[in-house]
Amino acid sequence: MTSAGMTSDAIATVATSADVLRHPGAGEHLLTAVEKERAARFRHESGRVDFIAAHVLVRLCAADLLDVPATAVTLAQHCPDCGKGDHGKPGLPDHPGIEVSLSHTKGVVAAAAGHRPIGVDVELTDRGGSLLDVAPRVLAEAELRQVREHADPARAFLRLWVRKESLIKIGRTTLDGLAAVDLSGLPLDLPGGRPLLSPFEGLQLLDWVDEAHGAAVAAVCEVAPRVVALDAL
Repeated sequence: MTSAGMTSDAIATVATSADVLRHPGAGEHLLTAVEKERAARFRHESGRVDFIAAHVLVRLCAADLLDVPATAVTLAQHCPDCGKGDHGKPGLPDHPGIEVSLSHTKGVVAAAAGHRPIGVDVELTDRGGSLLDVAPRVLAEAELRQVREHADPARAFLRLWVRKESLIKIGRTTLDGLAAVDLSGLPLDLPGGRPLLSPFEGLQLLDWVDEAHGAAVAAVCEVAPRVVALDAL
């Protein structure tokens, strides 16, 4: 496990929902009553599984930083707009010094934890084409030109999309403000398929493609996030 004394550490991971739930430290027993109630609302079993896996994985990440078992990590969410606790930004009431973020898509989940604010997003790479329709509404003009001129516009857009979604998670922008965030100064292609770390307005933005799971991932923090494998948690 990561030493709890590494106060600048930030980690992120991505895995299939099935793999997360096979982890020896996983299980629905980790969820709070509110989370179990939310999971039960899903009409499709696949959505329920993805929800549970994401909420378990973020506990595993936080437990790794804290050097405690996942059973010692309680996750809560709070919406500042309506005041309800069944959605909104996730946090750890018993460990306020650790910030967390989670994301899930069909069959794949991502999570991140750090000693500073952190955001993570994951999308399936084959979704780039369908998401491309919203590009004019969420991209700055320079970004839109980059995407249109790219050899693979769908993948280029998806790279920008997960980056921007991670910025929403960290509170740097909102869904309505995405077009005002211009990431055109960052490379769109990953060198040799390796994770790419880019500075952006005082933040460290890490993004990569997890080819094994067919997913594009982005994590952002004030310090460089470190990618960890599920079996290392």
